[in-house]
Amino acid sequence: MERKPLISGNWKMHHNHFEAIQMVQKLSYILNPQDYEKVDVSVHPPFTDLRSIQTVIESDQMSIKLGAQNCHWEEKGAFTGEVSTAMLEKLNVSFVIVGHSERRELFGETDAEVNKKVKAVLKSGMTPIMCCGETAEEREAQKTEEKVKTQIESGLSGLQGEVVGEIVVAYEPIWAIGTGLTATPEDAQSVCGLIRETIKAKWGQASESVRIQYGGSVKSGNCPDLMRQPDIDGALVGGASLDPDEFARIVNYRLVG
Repeated sequence: MERKPLISGNWKMHHNHFEAIQMVQKLSYILNPQDYEKVDVSVHPPFTDLRSIQTVIESDQMSIKLGAQNCHWEEKGAFTGEVSTAMLEKLNVSFVIVGHSERRELFGETDAEVNKKVKAVLKSGMTPIMCCGETAEEREAQKTEEKVKTQIESGLSGLQGEVVGEIVVAYEPIWAIGTGLTATPEDAQSVCGLIRETIKAKWGQASESVRIQYGGSVKSGNCPDLMRQPDIDGALVGGASLDPDEFARIVNYRLVG
């Protein structure tokens, strides 16, 4: 089954809404309609920018898809500082990043909480980008397979195969995020292949349609080799997505070589 690549820009805690508007307008200017036929593109600004970016995307009829970086699993309630999937849905958000390593490492997010967020995103009609990945210590102790399999099985627990087939999984080795280090294409393929096999073992044919991204210091220089791997269907891009020229080059990885 042919899977359409998804290139996602995670802006993290960068860009106020003025900067965000300029960023998405420049990105849209650089890309052309043919690019979107080959690749899905999503941008994930901070919560404070979402409404502004939604307005620009819709008024200018851009093909860029709007994404969020996080959510809460409850629809509403006394959860100071949180944002629900119902709120995101009203902003026409398409993709929501769930379980990013920074959420897990810095804010103590658990596999059980990630699972609740995945289900909440799906219930609101959006697509979760569920992240998984190992630390440097786990990698050195040869626990990558154990860690990633546990995250996949726990994060997707309770879902039917046809639903799993529609989500996105992002493999982001924690040791490669923001460090300048990148897994070799072969290493990235090995783990992304493991993710697909883990999904196949539990959810069968869903493994053929689920899209698997690689994230971890992705740049225009390494993206083409990563995207040539059979089980890598896209990229979750951090710092490089803050530069519209560089992010456009990543989106157009297929034009290299």
